[in-house]
Amino acid sequence: MSNKTLAKAKGFKKSRTGTYLSIGTTAFGALSTLKQVKKARAEHDALQLVDAVVSAAAIVTGIAILVRELKRIGDDDVLLG
Repeated sequence: MSNKTLAKAKGFKKSRTGTYLSIGTTAFGALSTLKQVKKARAEHDALQLVDAVVSAAAIVTGIAILVRELKRIGDDDVLLG
């Protein structure tokens, strides 16, 4: 991969589209966590349930950070426009 291609890829990650893609990917992880919660409850496994809750907290935090990044990108767009 050339430096130019790598620079474009890094730029995409910081773009509005890249941020939306990251939010979608992170939210998709919530489905796995939901399944983990259901399984833990069905098996009455407290340790698995705690793990699922911690995972859910990480997902919520990750999405909040990405939403903040979207707002920052939006603010930058207004200043540039």
